[in-house]
Amino acid sequence: MPSVDAQPRTLYDKVFQDHVVNREKDGTVLLYIDRHLVHEVTSPQAFEGLKNANRKVRRPDCTLATTDHNVPTTPRKNFKNVADFVKEEDSRLQCVTLEDNVKDFGLTYFGLGDKNQGIVHVIGPEQGFTLPGTTVVCGDSHTSTHGAFGALAFGIGTSEVEHVLATQCLITKKSKNMRIQVDGKLAPGVSSKDIILHAIGIIGTAGGTGAVIEFCGSAIRGLSMEARMSICNMSIEGGARAGMIAPDQITFDYLKGRPLAPKPDSNEWKKATNYWLSLRSDDGAKYDSEVFIDAKDIAPTVSWGTSPQDVVPITGVVPGPDDFEDPNKKASCKRALEYMGLTAGTKMEDIQIDKVFIGSCTNSRMEDLRAAAKIVQGKKIASNVTRAMVVPGSGNIKEQAEREGLDKIFLDAGFEWREAGCSMCLGMNPDILSPRERCASTSNRNFEGRQGALGRTHLVSPVMAAAAAIVGKLADVRKLTNTASNEKASPKLDVTAAFADVDSEEELDRIMDIPTDQNTTPSNHTGTAAKSSSTGLPKFTVLRGIAAPLEKSNVDTDAIIPKQFLKTIKRTGLGAALFHPLRYNEDGSENESFILNQEPYRKSKILVVTGPNFGCGSSREHAPWALLDFGIKCVIAPSYADIFFNNTFKNGMLPLVISDQAKLETIAAEAKAGREIEVDLPNQVVRDADGKELASFEVEEFRKHCLVEGLDDIGLTMQLDDKIASFEQKRTLDTPWLDGSGYLKKWRKGPVKVDAVPVPKTNRGEVKTDPVEW
Repeated sequence: MPSVDAQPRTLYDKVFQDHVVNREKDGTVLLYIDRHLVHEVTSPQAFEGLKNANRKVRRPDCTLATTDHNVPTTPRKNFKNVADFVKEEDSRLQCVTLEDNVKDFGLTYFGLGDKNQGIVHVIGPEQGFTLPGTTVVCGDSHTSTHGAFGALAFGIGTSEVEHVLATQCLITKKSKNMRIQVDGKLAPGVSSKDIILHAIGIIGTAGGTGAVIEFCGSAIRGLSMEARMSICNMSIEGGARAGMIAPDQITFDYLKGRPLAPKPDSNEWKKATNYWLSLRSDDGAKYDSEVFIDAKDIAPTVSWGTSPQDVVPITGVVPGPDDFEDPNKKASCKRALEYMGLTAGTKMEDIQIDKVFIGSCTNSRMEDLRAAAKIVQGKKIASNVTRAMVVPGSGNIKEQAEREGLDKIFLDAGFEWREAGCSMCLGMNPDILSPRERCASTSNRNFEGRQGALGRTHLVSPVMAAAAAIVGKLADVRKLTNTASNEKASPKLDVTAAFADVDSEEELDRIMDIPTDQNTTPSNHTGTAAKSSSTGLPKFTVLRGIAAPLEKSNVDTDAIIPKQFLKTIKRTGLGAALFHPLRYNEDGSENESFILNQEPYRKSKILVVTGPNFGCGSSREHAPWALLDFGIKCVIAPSYADIFFNNTFKNGMLPLVISDQAKLETIAAEAKAGREIEVDLPNQVVRDADGKELASFEVEEFRKHCLVEGLDDIGLTMQLDDKIASFEQKRTLDTPWLDGSGYLKKWRKGPVKVDAVPVPKTNRGEVKTDPVEW
């Protein structure tokens, strides 16, 4: 519960401080995690680490697993099991491995045959697993979605997934406070997706680095929960650690009746809502940076380049390099235009598209589907659009949409109606773009190759994607209808709590109960953490070797290692995939102009990046794994994306920040000359091959200590088990609804039931408006 503090605090300050288990002198904090979401891509190595160290999952009752990234979105009427259904060998292995792990560790799991399966950031809120004032993590950068509930939610790497599974805590430091305030009334045709694209266009993809963004203002308060989730979802695209919106009555109305939320009208519900109402920034609370936006300045927005910051109004034109003063931005614009096959000055509305994708954790909820269906109803997709897909975010959403007849509207218009999954958002499954195909997409990233090798992505809202499908070009939805849907016009639809029908008491138990066996203990797992010693990491003291220069800004994780190489359950063997889009030509041959394909840089131990914001994008720890597997143990750059920065330390790597551009260029000059450099961590100095100092650097004391001594975070955290147990005891008294015993009907012994009943047939057109009684 909130502590008494005379200083005005922000929403982020309150939630963060309420979860501090331990604080070191240097500001390093052990933060308790209330909710942990797990999927098949970033968890295999984490579970393997637990097994190797003989460690348990500390809080199975606070962990929820599903499959979403790899899964096919083809019909599941004849689904029997994952092993038979998922045809791609690598994808199948990850899905089967997750099922084995949830069995072994006794976790709640929504698999492909389960009516509650879906995209991890859709099912968390849908089930009421996501609650205000909680800390929420997942091995996925778009965990920021859950911040719409006033939760502190952020993506983590696989090492941190293992850390949370073992300790229910994370080692971190407090972020800065940033506020984006949007006031006024949204114009017709403008949605929450346009708000966040517009905001990222203002602050850039690194504008929120090192900060948690609070979104506020009258325009934000007027949004439904689903629209708020879309905004917080893309906070990471602005570089932020997380995005948050204060909970209010709209939040509470959304949560009523959700299976894993406190029961309405119960004492716990009253206690919870009283606490949740306190989660708003105090008057006079200080922010490190602020951005103010007038809603009337936001138009339907579309991306033109290969970064979410590359946006213009649909009425605008494609910019050119001469429109930017910064040399890095000029170079980025030139490459983006080449990749996207666009010419500066082209009207956005003249750009013809090949495919349309409506889905992803950004825009696959009921409100999104209803709004898009309203645009396409009674129309047909353009003849040049070879494929248009609608992919609901969960099985529950799919069934609800079918009850409302939305599937028929889309099918009649020429769209494909798919099963739940991440689908074409990142193309780790069969839903991908072919080379140079152009797509109007409601997803969250337009990085090179994100939706398929050499595929070209334009980010848009659901109604804009629907309009593009009908027109055959990027289109202004306002020209298709005078009543274009927006969150002010049809808002508070907020999907009533209509969940998968429960066929039996046993099925209800399976959904609501978390089973226990010899590996798990219910509710508070006080004192159950394994006391095994740390396996440790190689010590990092002085590194000397060839440094490869890379003159590039905003190097994203998709560029460091594309998604097709994430289908592994091991941490090793990824070196050959490092910078794959840059290292290899379209025919698979080496690109001789790329630095790592040249001598002596094939044996580089250090990477010197002269552009800012290295490692932006996904939380995939595969990026540092690929660098490390190639032989690179140290990256030197002016700035980094937060999650990548954290992930490198977890693997015994050193990400050096050299913000002085002159000194960075001096180091880069040594690299370009093919000479060795030396990174001395104990003395915090970079030297040339002759021992001359090139630059000094700062590293947080705790991180430095762990690297130099080769210490394992989990082993260190387990030394604080008494403090964690004490925190959990107080947590049970203050917020009992967060314990498993607070929302589970009963404890049930035996292994977790993985094989769920198939999704039943539903009657189209039957609109269900009343919540399911639980």
